[in-house]
Order: sequence, then C-alpha cells, then structure tokens
Amino acid sequence: MTAPDIKLVVADLDGTLLDEHKQMPAGTFELIADLNAAGIAFAPASGRQWATLASMFEPVADDLVIIAENGAYVTDRGTEVAVHPFEGPWVTDTVRRIQALSDEGVDLGIVVCGVKSAWVTRTDRKFLDQVEPYYRRLEIVDDLTAVDDTVIKLAVHDFGDLEAVTAPFLREHAQPNPVAVSGAHWVDVMAEGVDKGLAVRELQAEMGIDATQTMVFGDYLNDYEMLQAADWSFAMSNAHPDILDVANYTAPPNSENGVIRTVRAVLGL
Repeated sequence: MTAPDIKLVVADLDGTLLDEHKQMPAGTFELIADLNAAGIAFAPASGRQWATLASMFEPVADDLVIIAENGAYVTDRGTEVAVHPFEGPWVTDTVRRIQALSDEGVDLGIVVCGVKSAWVTRTDRKFLDQVEPYYRRLEIVDDLTAVDDTVIKLAVHDFGDLEAVTAPFLREHAQPNPVAVSGAHWVDVMAEGVDKGLAVRELQAEMGIDATQTMVFGDYLNDYEMLQAADWSFAMSNAHPDILDVANYTAPPNSENGVIRTVRAVLGL
C-alpha cells in the first residue's frame, strides 16, 4: 500500500491513538515532528476540550492542528479555524430538561462546554473523576443556565446504561442538534450540523486539500462522519462494528500502537 500526496493525518484519541490505559504511546511526538518535516499536518480529534488537548500534546502544540469538542472548536497552529456555538435559549431549555431527568433518578452529570471553560454543578468525586481527564479548564457553578461563555457542546455522563434512557432522551429532545455517543457512558450534543466530519472538511478547505490527501483513524460512533471525509480512512481492528463498516481500511488496535505503525508504514516514514 502506497499513499498518494497526504497532507493531513487525523486521529481520534480514546480507543484509537491512546493505548488501552489511555496513555500517549511512545513515539507519538516523534511521529508528529516527522510529519511536520514532511509537510503533513497532524490533528488529534476528540470530544475533549481544546485546553486539554493542547496540554496533552504540549511538546508539539505549536505545530498542531486541533479538533476539539467533537468538531465544535477547531484550530490550526493556534489560529482559530471554526467555532460552532449553540443558540442561548436552546442551551437553557435543554440543560433544564436533562436536570429533570436527573431529578427522576437517572445517575448522570452535565458538562456545559464553552470556549473559555467547561462548567459543572455536580461536585462529588465520583463524577469529577470522570470529567477531569477530559476538561483541564473546569469551573464549578451553582447554575448551568447562567454561565458566561460561548457554549459549543453539552456532554452528559450517565453512570448506568446510557442507551437505556439518556441517549434516546437526548435524541428526542436535542433536535435538531446532533447527538454523538462518544463512549460507554458519555453522550455529547453539538450545534446542528457539527461533528468531527465537518471539522475535517473545514480543515481541508482551509488547507486547500481534499479527501484524497487526508488520512483518518477512529474507533467509535462519534468518528463515523470524519471517516467519511477521507479516502484514507482507517478503523482500528477493535472498533465498533459500524466504524469497521464505514472505513476503507483497518489498522491494528490501539493496544498495539496501530495509528503510529500504520502512518509510518503507509507514508514510508
């Protein structure tokens, strides 16, 4: 397999680039440096906030393209490419609906994700342990409907069976905004039309490239649209069945450093 003129490599993090312990695999920063030297941009694409991703990739952050908040906030080497906020009244109404679900006994927590910070009201360590790895900038407030920020995502962590109540509830009540199940217990809502695929297409337009010059790696349902935006789309071999179906190729699992091995092999680095 020999790739054509690849100019952009995009990788999801959890279950894809990060290992089974959610750690950055050895050789990641060296690969990014080699890609940059070859004129190829690298972009982590995650539901995590921008500040968290910049911190995780701190040694190479100045040379990094970042797709944060499942595509709601995108930067290219520190320059903002796209930001996709909600309408204010919709946020207030939806947060109150989700809070009502919690009041009915569903064990969940809400994260209101803004450009400046992430915002929560739930303060127990059980919840914060799930939130803090993804949101480096995190503020605790009394009222999620009164935060002073540009809101670009709502994230809900359900400690029970996400698909039993919370995910279907959001699919019904978040319309017309898309709902992305990003993990076994996490579900995200972005503004209408926003997903990782839109972010990849926005980057392609900004860089003057197309799908034939784009390589993408993913493993879960919130990666579906971005795999469709690249001809060189790779599902990790342990990915969700729907992701294996939509991808054009398969990479070794994240537990075997599949992203780095595949990029180096395909691009001859």
